[in-house]
Amino acid sequence: MSSTAPPDKRRTALDALHRALGATMTDFAGWDMPLRYGSERDEHNAVRTKAGLFDLSHMGEITVTGPEAAVLLNFALVGNIASVGVGRARYTMICREDGGILDDLIVYRLADTGAGSSHYMVVANASNAQVVLDALVERSSGFDAEVRDDRDAYALIAVQGPESPGVLKSLTDADLDGLKYYAGLPGTVAGVPALIARTGYTGEDGFELFVKPEHAVELWQALTEAGKGVGLVPCGLSCRDTLRLEAGMPLYGHELSTSLTPFDAGLGRVVKFEKEGDFVGREALAEAAARAETNPPRVLVGLIAEGRRVPRAGYAVVAGGEVIGEVTSGAPSPTLGRPIAMAYVDAAHAAPGTPGVGVDIRGSHEPYEVVALPFYKRQK
Repeated sequence: MSSTAPPDKRRTALDALHRALGATMTDFAGWDMPLRYGSERDEHNAVRTKAGLFDLSHMGEITVTGPEAAVLLNFALVGNIASVGVGRARYTMICREDGGILDDLIVYRLADTGAGSSHYMVVANASNAQVVLDALVERSSGFDAEVRDDRDAYALIAVQGPESPGVLKSLTDADLDGLKYYAGLPGTVAGVPALIARTGYTGEDGFELFVKPEHAVELWQALTEAGKGVGLVPCGLSCRDTLRLEAGMPLYGHELSTSLTPFDAGLGRVVKFEKEGDFVGREALAEAAARAETNPPRVLVGLIAEGRRVPRAGYAVVAGGEVIGEVTSGAPSPTLGRPIAMAYVDAAHAAPGTPGVGVDIRGSHEPYEVVALPFYKRQK
């Protein structure tokens, strides 16, 4: 394992710290990121039962400001962004003209800055950040709004798990109890100015802290110190994937892609046809919605293995000797103790408990139980 990142990879502000902690690094969307620090299972279980600390600085932050920022975002994205209140966030998508999903996003309305001007932050997936930026810039033509690439302006640290509110409360006087799910507020954490958000991608309660890159190391160290007594551990991308899989959360490039519309992905609810004005993809998405009514697309379901063999993305789902679907994500589940997968399957085989469903793993049809997503839901 090399002690420095290859020159062609981007590094986060926490890169040296990850290496000092002995992280196994991996290339992810052009970034050198920690895959794991020790045991993936231990990291996963820490987030489920205690707390985990993640470096998510590879995510793509794009700022949209101006008198017509809300109108632009309503045109560029499928959701009704104009209806998002200050201090709140919304899960949405950006689609192509043909309705294909370019990315799924979280949009924060950070402030109204007077004279009718609004300040939004769009957070894109690392692998799609440039695509989303380019699309927003292109779609901003004719609107009184500015689109700014702020990927280098932020480091992003997440603390996730049942102990995370206590850990964060010990470092901030911000009103965390009043901070709802899918909201964000400015505050100071361990003396560092931060946007404190509460969205999460693990199925657990938790917080995301957007800070200046030069403050990332001191914040990480303060969180590490504050979490010592409750079992907080640093966590890599590997357990982030098993956590989101158990929580039934889609990952772009697996459950979402340009070949699927939100209706194909079972996420048609994010498309708001009732909002004012036109938006990119409206016509194609209306057709997709109508098509889904009369001819249901494949349904995203959960699969739990009866045996021990792990299904991987791209493996065929079979029933009665026929291919009825395809695995999009698969991994051993530390929480369930068995391999699990998400898969798109024909509607006729999508009901939980449907008999005779299996996954073709290298020519062997392994039996799987069809279940409703998510696999795991935390006790509130």
